[in-house]
Amino acid sequence: MGGVIGQGDEAEVLARVRGGDGAAYGELVDRHALIAKRTAVFLGAGADADDVVQEAFVKAYRGLGGFRDGAAFRPWLLRIVANETRNAVRARGRRLRREELAAPLDVVLDPADAAVSLERRTELLNAVRTLPEPMRLVVTCRYLLDLDEQETAAVLGWPRGTVKSRLHRALGRLRDALPDKEVQR
Repeated sequence: MGGVIGQGDEAEVLARVRGGDGAAYGELVDRHALIAKRTAVFLGAGADADDVVQEAFVKAYRGLGGFRDGAAFRPWLLRIVANETRNAVRARGRRLRREELAAPLDVVLDPADAAVSLERRTELLNAVRTLPEPMRLVVTCRYLLDLDEQETAAVLGWPRGTVKSRLHRALGRLRDALPDKEVQR
């Protein structure tokens, strides 16, 4: 559960879904639910993350007819999650959004991240939160969600070059904000 399936396996599951096998879509949901929820939380859905993910899976199911054969399902789904998150954040309003972003993210971090000191993690997350939205989004996708450049571009709907340049500028700002700390290049 929550694991990544190979492109061939995924294509077979998608073919079964298109053939009317409802259980096959359940397999996709099981395999991508965790990353979808992490995406929604990290992009600002907060307490609405479960609703955002559920709506994204419904929209993805309805949109499978337009999904290109051979394309990777995960980036396509995460782009839907990102769009649904933006809609939810907009609907909730700016004041509530700031409160949600201030919520601790411990519940969605991997166990390996627990080894990082709470102080350091809090300092870094606070610095990320101060970035302009495009920079915050690209850092979130690349480092908090561990998406590659191509997946980040697909999720955010940006050209790959835009992802690279915004990530470069964001890391520069983080290095300036945390001058005594090492920020990944």
